[in-house]
Amino acid sequence: MNRAVLDVSELPDFAFHHRNIVWWGTMGMIVIEGTMFAMLIVAYLYLKGRSPHWPPGHFPPMLLWGTVNTLILLASTVPNHLTKRAAEHLDLRKVRLWMTIALGFGVAFNIVRIFEFKSLNVWFDENAYGSVVWTLLGFHTAHIITDFVDSCVLLALLFIGPIEESHFVDVAENSMYWYFVVLSWIPIYAVIYIAPRVS
Repeated sequence: MNRAVLDVSELPDFAFHHRNIVWWGTMGMIVIEGTMFAMLIVAYLYLKGRSPHWPPGHFPPMLLWGTVNTLILLASTVPNHLTKRAAEHLDLRKVRLWMTIALGFGVAFNIVRIFEFKSLNVWFDENAYGSVVWTLLGFHTAHIITDFVDSCVLLALLFIGPIEESHFVDVAENSMYWYFVVLSWIPIYAVIYIAPRVS
């Protein structure tokens, strides 16, 4: 019995975007983590709606450090985008350059985040307001730190080698996840810093 055989030897070993399982995994993580952030924001707004004075017994967090971090995150999208574009063109030199610069933004963000926690004017164990604010900021910080570590590992691999074409896919998907980290910060910033100033 003759069976037709499909020759796939000419197909590439890697692919970008939705044609790669890593893209789907990243999108799944974004959906799960986005849902978690949405639930935390709803919890915050529920507590705010139930309290006649918000924040209860505290001054709102200082705007300075949260705003500085917002600007750092927004600026970080430029080297992140250039990293993604270089990865999609398999340009190792530019990936190394832009990813290193993007990591510099990550370091700056984490340093400022320390001051941000100190300027919240409430501790996590003081009341429900403190708990939800620290949880929101803590979860976002965890996302920043894990993506930073992931980026460091990828960059080290790109400098040390051996370098495979699939590593460029990893870099591109890592850049896509960074977009999520930046975009998720905008509503969190509004909830933590703007909502207490709006009645």
